[in-house]
Amino acid sequence: MNSAELFVKCLEAQEMGYIFGVPGEENAAFMMALEGSSVKFVLTRHEQGAAFMADVYGRLTGKTSGCLGTLGPGATNLVTGVADGNMDRAPLLVITGQGSSTRLHKESHQAMDVVSMFRPITKWSQSIIRGENIPEMVHKAIRLAEQEKPGACHLELPEDVASSEVQGDLFRPEKVRRPVPDDKIIGQALGLIMNAKRPVILAGNGAIRKRASKQLRRFVDLTGIGVVSTFMGKGCIPRDHECFLYTAGLQAKDLPDCALDAADVVIALGYDLVEYHPSLWNHSRDKKIIHIDFLPAEVDNDYRCAKEVVGDLAHALWMLNERLANEGLNFRSSQHKSLREGMQADLEEYADQTGGPLVKPQKIIWDARQVLGPEDILLSDVGAHKMWIARHYHCDEPNTCLISNGFCSMGFALPGAIAAQLVHPERRIMAMCGDGGFLMNVQEMETAARLKTNIVVVVWVDNKYGLIEWKQNNHYGRHTDLDFGNPDFAELARLFGWAGFSVDKAEDLQPTMRAAFEAGKPALIAVQPDSAENTKLTQRLGKLVCPI
Repeated sequence: MNSAELFVKCLEAQEMGYIFGVPGEENAAFMMALEGSSVKFVLTRHEQGAAFMADVYGRLTGKTSGCLGTLGPGATNLVTGVADGNMDRAPLLVITGQGSSTRLHKESHQAMDVVSMFRPITKWSQSIIRGENIPEMVHKAIRLAEQEKPGACHLELPEDVASSEVQGDLFRPEKVRRPVPDDKIIGQALGLIMNAKRPVILAGNGAIRKRASKQLRRFVDLTGIGVVSTFMGKGCIPRDHECFLYTAGLQAKDLPDCALDAADVVIALGYDLVEYHPSLWNHSRDKKIIHIDFLPAEVDNDYRCAKEVVGDLAHALWMLNERLANEGLNFRSSQHKSLREGMQADLEEYADQTGGPLVKPQKIIWDARQVLGPEDILLSDVGAHKMWIARHYHCDEPNTCLISNGFCSMGFALPGAIAAQLVHPERRIMAMCGDGGFLMNVQEMETAARLKTNIVVVVWVDNKYGLIEWKQNNHYGRHTDLDFGNPDFAELARLFGWAGFSVDKAEDLQPTMRAAFEAGKPALIAVQPDSAENTKLTQRLGKLVCPI
């Protein structure tokens, strides 16, 4: 067999499910080898869309899928989606073609140093120089991608290497047990918790692993400690739990931040600094921080840890729970209850809005939450709508609200929704996008139709880069020119073979969402948000008086 065929056999041995991408001339041998393989290839309309699909597949499954591009522009088109997956901790394997190794030392058509380009945005990036190294390299790449913290790895396959004859022994995936925390540090962390007056949990991306979430729920039941989640920690405990204190990260003081402000001990579980910088919640550096995560804490002036519990997060929580079972701790408070009541009032404020054509952002999120079940998935693109989703959309289960909040790339939600539907065809999948972000990967509408997905995309049509306007107004009191034109989105949807809807009255939104899921094909709903609510929220939060 040739090296390309060996590469594919290695991917099969590693039980890879999907590769998303756009083929090119230099990876033709690899594509031929994929024919008839158990690895399914999904043809996308842009390499960036392919990388976002691999990103979401990894976030939902914890397993590595592939994104593929050819050399030169194919490789550069992958960069944004790969960086997003890497910083949002999703395992994925980037596979790029390359010109023949006989011409890479000189000026040559489309040739560039792709490996060096991917090094800053992956955990490992390497060119395959000898075909017999492929089993080792594929095994290493997938193993690294899935190890904590998960991320992207990149392998380049030059066309002459791909066609060369080779033999090789396959590696089979093996289950690797993560190290567990030291018993002594668990005891020290527990002592700090038991002596706290107002502890609070800050749950991040690592806390939504399935086993970690289960143990966290038990920990909260045993202690009554309140939980504030980051954007990517949504669903770590159920939204109706008495200890759930909603989501922090708006970079303006909000009700959940009141719980952090009042805390003397912050238990940071699976917390990523890329999401919500500690200077925003520990600016006085007066918190005793207990860092519990798979890896040691990042060194940061505002994240000085009193204790670091390093090892498998779920096991660390289990160890704490075993010791807490007979302790009778109860940190439940009337102040936390007041915080929940205040936040719930905000969530329900415009639940019964009528009229139009502008629909309150709060109403859009409320209706989405009513339509989507506990296991259904909402994906948020990046824009003003993301801030409303972060504040107002809350979950019952992990991985049911996917927000890009490490790299924060626009264009994430539409291709991500396609991948989510492939992983969970039995669930309702909804993407929410601004008009700016949606048009950045609009070409993947064809992919969604071709794959016969049943996703629903809600496009917030405000004809501008609304989040940038919001932030510029907050900072400067004015904004630069951020307006643009748009197509008729409902008609655009129909031209792509989707069902297309426009909502002009608030009371029609929820019935339209339900109808969209019954359309039997991808559906798009265009809605005009009342952008004045952005400024009103900023003004309200600026006058916030904490109940704690």
